[in-house]
Amino acid sequence: MIPSERLKGIEAFVATADAGSFTAAAERLHLTNSAVSKSVARLEARLGTRLFERTTRTLSITDAGAAFYRTCVRVLAELEEAEAVLATHRSEPVGRLRLDAPAAFGRLQVWPLLLQYVGQHPHLRPHVSFTDRFVDLIDEGIDVAVRIGGPDHWPATLGHRYLGSERLIFCAAPSYLVRYGTPASVTDLLRHDAILYGKADGSTSPWLIAQDAGPAERRTVEAGRIIVGSGEAQVSAVTAGCGVAQLATWLVRDELQRGELVEILPKLTTDGLPLNLVWPLAKQLLPKVDTMLNLLAGSLRID
Repeated sequence: MIPSERLKGIEAFVATADAGSFTAAAERLHLTNSAVSKSVARLEARLGTRLFERTTRTLSITDAGAAFYRTCVRVLAELEEAEAVLATHRSEPVGRLRLDAPAAFGRLQVWPLLLQYVGQHPHLRPHVSFTDRFVDLIDEGIDVAVRIGGPDHWPATLGHRYLGSERLIFCAAPSYLVRYGTPASVTDLLRHDAILYGKADGSTSPWLIAQDAGPAERRTVEAGRIIVGSGEAQVSAVTAGCGVAQLATWLVRDELQRGELVEILPKLTTDGLPLNLVWPLAKQLLPKVDTMLNLLAGSLRID
């Protein structure tokens, strides 16, 4: 059993870190400023480290405090989750749900499904992040993640479900092709202005070239006309007639249907990265996780 006084110290610490001051934290917790300050001081004494640097005007969290904060937030969330599960007899998704998805895919494909899900479950409090950074689910308290790409073998602590692979096509705007012509071969294609995806390390994603039913070859394009670290921005640039790009069909489905983009060299169509749902196995039986996994598995489209 965790003594209640220790939990009070943690709650006061988290509230202070979130609010940025003892006064604001006291208002949130309906306590006095002195009570919150003393609670945090007792916690620091017990831990033997300073969680905040204090001056007469400012309060800033220390490096040790920031690390402790992340753990405390996770512990409090798990306690809240456990209480909620008991209260609802594990029948209704409730509490905080952390979901992470790739930036463009998350906004275009996952977000509409999540809004539908939230509307059906009023006691759920989702916390959603859209990022192309490969987050650690356990360390960052993620309940469900959508992953495009990933390791060949997932850790034993994680459940995963394969949902298919991207289809990659080369495309361009009709206006661009009128001005510069439609490439008829790979050699021809490589002479055109390329709109490339830029990675955080300064490199660019290579083009995958599949010819004669053989395996796709990774071809680095040395000089792109535009390099941008966003799939949606790539689509905008290609639609504006700035060049050609290799893009996933899920990303350009609407533009192709409207005729704003056209596929070029369809014989070069190839599979891209795999789509997976990933979740901590320890959370699999929670209603909020189980129902979210079922919704995403049954509704996500990547073709």
